[in-house]
Amino acid sequence: MTYITQLHSALHKQLTENSLTFSHPVIAKLADYLLLIERWNRVYNLTSIHNPTQMIPKHILDSLSISPYLQGTRILDVGTGAGLPGIPLALTHPNYHFTLLDSNGKKTRFITHVIQKLAISNIDIIQARVENFRVSLCFDTIITRAFSTLTDFLKKTQHLACSKGIFLSMKGQYPTEEINKLDSNFVVTSVNSVNIIGLNERRHVIVIKLNA
Repeated sequence: MTYITQLHSALHKQLTENSLTFSHPVIAKLADYLLLIERWNRVYNLTSIHNPTQMIPKHILDSLSISPYLQGTRILDVGTGAGLPGIPLALTHPNYHFTLLDSNGKKTRFITHVIQKLAISNIDIIQARVENFRVSLCFDTIITRAFSTLTDFLKKTQHLACSKGIFLSMKGQYPTEEINKLDSNFVVTSVNSVNIIGLNERRHVIVIKLNA
């Protein structure tokens, strides 16, 4: 069994274990994405994990765990880094449109390369600081996986959200202190514990909306 075949097999197995079912072309693109991260990691420090098989739970499964909480079809991924969670979500939600934003040029260049290599048509890439980013159309869902504190995240993205839009923040431990520090402009509608088979870490998805 070749290295690539082993990666495809491991990815399919772990997706199935987590009750995630996708077509073979989608799984193949997810695997190719991990191989591109591995290749670029040799020159750029995109992620701290260098083994594609170890990236499956940490990057692919973790990114997809936010899927049930997406609202609407216009999604912004803030501080996307190597394209997480935006690229796995875009590959598995072809009818949604994703904007991936990061201020780091080497990371947005990597994402551009991924989109071209994998022929992903539902992603826009923005290199900018989020507080300076302006759009004519608001976002239904704004996501962050690794962008500072809840207060900082909400303060810097509030101007980009639709009036009935939501904010999704992916955290490890239950962020009691961060939630307690939120001002009255925001309401936490739920804090959801996420169990990912194969990832021995505590994960939570915090759902927040504007206080109407």
